[in-house]
Amino acid sequence: MRYHKRILILTLACFLFMLPIIGIGDTAFASSSEESFNLGAELPLWSAIPFVGILLSIAIFPLVAPRFWHHHFPKVSAAWALIFAIPFLFYYHGHAAHEILHIYFLDYIPFIILLWGLYTIAGGIYVKGSLSGTPLINTILILIGTILASWVGTTGAAMIMIRPLLRANAHRKYKVHTIVFFIFLVANIGGSLTPLGDPPLFLGFLHGVSFFWTLSLLPQLSFVAVIILIMYFFWDSLIYKKEDITHQTSSTAEPIRVEGAFNFIFLLGVVAGVLFSGIARLGEVTVFGIHMQIQSICRDFWIILMGLISLKLTRLEIRKANEFTWFPIKEVAYLFAGIFMTIVPALAILKAGEHGAMAPVIRVVSTPKQFFWITGILSSFLDNAPTYLTFFNTALGKLALSEPVIREAFASGTLSSAYPQFERLLTGISLGAVYMGANTYIGNAPNFMVKSIAEEAGIRMPSFFGYMIVYSIPILIPVFFVVTIIFL
Repeated sequence: MRYHKRILILTLACFLFMLPIIGIGDTAFASSSEESFNLGAELPLWSAIPFVGILLSIAIFPLVAPRFWHHHFPKVSAAWALIFAIPFLFYYHGHAAHEILHIYFLDYIPFIILLWGLYTIAGGIYVKGSLSGTPLINTILILIGTILASWVGTTGAAMIMIRPLLRANAHRKYKVHTIVFFIFLVANIGGSLTPLGDPPLFLGFLHGVSFFWTLSLLPQLSFVAVIILIMYFFWDSLIYKKEDITHQTSSTAEPIRVEGAFNFIFLLGVVAGVLFSGIARLGEVTVFGIHMQIQSICRDFWIILMGLISLKLTRLEIRKANEFTWFPIKEVAYLFAGIFMTIVPALAILKAGEHGAMAPVIRVVSTPKQFFWITGILSSFLDNAPTYLTFFNTALGKLALSEPVIREAFASGTLSSAYPQFERLLTGISLGAVYMGANTYIGNAPNFMVKSIAEEAGIRMPSFFGYMIVYSIPILIPVFFVVTIIFL
């Protein structure tokens, strides 16, 4: 067993060993969750330092010590997790343990299962044939992925389309910009039309937002997608003219065909499982004081089943042709295990709203423009689903509304006429949570996955800060300002 695996197992063993020492059992967990103690109101902003530390590690180590990072990033992730978890558990005891188990049971484990399922299934779909990465072909591939994102999720669309895009551009010298624009649109912005597209919109659906309301965001999506696709097409066209591609001309073009297409059935099975978990009501079970919905547990096992069947039925030759390996999903699993641990105080403070350390910011937010930017900026670095929910509830509170009232307004189709201001705020929150996930590699789950797959294909992707400074800030932020002026 490799050393970093022993480190992770030891970390888990130490945590489990500490449970009886700090007096935690089922009863202690239950009481911890039921008390009125507000952890987010107690935590200072500096408690998020380990979270900043792991982000800086992701940004800096690949630049200054690439060999060390490649071999030891799981240990770095585990180290930051322990730097936060040990004092957190020591000081807050059962409350801390409850928060840690809560984020792993309800967020991290389902997150990794969904990513694993989509990555595994999409890895069995091989688009074979002569795809030449011309500016037009690349633009069409990114457009297809953008359209797919709202219906199979940004992760599903990214996993389906990234490998055909990489193969089409295998002969190209400059292709980093193509992967970055792919992340912008396919892994983020394209998922804004349905609750299936991105986790925050699905969370809104669970809290009463109509399934079809997000289709009203089509004008904004069309506007942003067209601008970014035009920018990409001209950018790629300029670069394409500088490259020597004469050797790519061939009279024996191979027709496009898809091998392993039956895997689309399993992708639809995953989508159906996610939708089922949001609609069904099967009750709940309690594990260490964490209330887990039975339908969510069923969904996770169903996704695992879909992935295992895909592995069983897909010929090994197809996965080899796809250059399929397990490294990208392992990298995401290791790094996000640390991120999810260290993100606990930031999310708790955000959840505390006006009672937490971010109270001054939350009190100021009142207009659709402000909700768009604060939701978006925080979603660029934090989990966009709880960020969306926090400001969803903030908007309700500011307008003296309640979730049942809004749920009824959506059901009766009277939201626009009865509560137009809330609809405008919700538009800002929804767009911010989905669009600005593209601002960083960790803003949305598939961003880092796409980066890892591209690097496995030999593409030297920009660093964490390089991605922001060279691409997302100069390209996306001006577009988002225009969206603010026109639509909000």
